[in-house]
Amino acid sequence: MNNNKIHLVAADMGYGHQRAAYPLVELSREGIVNLNDYEGIEKWEKQYWLKTQKSYDKISSFKHIPILGNLVFKTMDFFQRIEPFYPRRDLSPQTFQQKIFFKVIKKGLGQKLIDNLNKEPLPLVTTFFVAAYCAEYYKYQGPIYCLVCDTDVSRAWAPLNPQTSKIIYLAPNQRVRQRLLMYGVSPANIKITGFPLPAENIENNFLEKDLAIRLNCLDPLKKFQEVYHQFLPDKLSPPAMSNRLFTVTFAVGGAGAQKEIGGLIFKKLLPLIKENKLFLNLIAGNRAEVNDYFQRLIRSSQMENNQNIQVIYHPQKMEYFRLFNLCLRNTDVLWTKPSELSFYAGLGLPIIISDPVGSQEVCNRDWLLSIGAGLDSLDPEFVDEWLPDWRRDGRLARAALNAYLNASHNGLVNIKKEIFPNF
Repeated sequence: MNNNKIHLVAADMGYGHQRAAYPLVELSREGIVNLNDYEGIEKWEKQYWLKTQKSYDKISSFKHIPILGNLVFKTMDFFQRIEPFYPRRDLSPQTFQQKIFFKVIKKGLGQKLIDNLNKEPLPLVTTFFVAAYCAEYYKYQGPIYCLVCDTDVSRAWAPLNPQTSKIIYLAPNQRVRQRLLMYGVSPANIKITGFPLPAENIENNFLEKDLAIRLNCLDPLKKFQEVYHQFLPDKLSPPAMSNRLFTVTFAVGGAGAQKEIGGLIFKKLLPLIKENKLFLNLIAGNRAEVNDYFQRLIRSSQMENNQNIQVIYHPQKMEYFRLFNLCLRNTDVLWTKPSELSFYAGLGLPIIISDPVGSQEVCNRDWLLSIGAGLDSLDPEFVDEWLPDWRRDGRLARAALNAYLNASHNGLVNIKKEIFPNF
């Protein structure tokens, strides 16, 4: 079967679509191909996507402006909203958002890419629903898989005519399956696989080894272990000693939003960092302006030579993902808005949840809370008070165990087996 190779298609928009694709790169014939920036893309296509991305980034950054910013963002979010789940009902009618995308597809959006991939019709796996639309519309000859990047999805993720579609969905959870059924997708075309977590975090039993150390760091007074020690599998029994500092990682989203929260966290936790009681990772991603913002804060605090503060930045996204994944192996708490990173709870990471940006992130937050892996952030202005309390009373350790037990961490293997049954 072509040596178990695929075509892997994402979109260079924020981090979500490419982060979901990253663990599958080893299977891809040509690495990650981006629908909005592929080799040979037509000039008008490129301009269309640039305009779309600039509008989204501007509105996301504008959201924090009182009243007007929130109003503008809500208007945009209305067109990509996720309807209430209950009561269960038929949600298959086409939406305005879908019709807009199909209007552009009929003009030729993605046609050149699909025609090129059709020269060798390997399984096509995409993390972006528009690419799945394109593949089906332009009659891609191989199987088409759409990997879902959130815990719940809008109607836009399902095909225009789901009853006749051949797109196969790789769903991260049961809720996505149920939602796609409401949109009219055939049950035979929905496979629950879980979200693909990076191999460098799960291979060689790294997940369990890292979690054992993490539980020790999160439970300095043994409050958690006193209650739950008898329920911990042997492979999760925390080591007697760990020399690692309590480590917090704050991640800024792909649009660069919420970097000011990271700045405030740094300022408020600075005494603990100086006292060698806490290690802080600030994740700037591939955003140079966010990296510059964090670096200025560190310099202004005369902390550039301190070993307990680190900024993770790289201009190339794939290298950023690699550095970030390595950073997570030594992370005790991940603080982020509930983006696709919500699924990284499957690494046994407790998530402190910043304010959601958009309907899909509201759903991701609800999912994190429902499985006990997430905790809503309190006011960052007082993080130096409430975060140590959360650590002392064992709730962060409890969230870490809930995350490990209730969030899937086998998505990568399941997806490989779904595409290649003999893998």
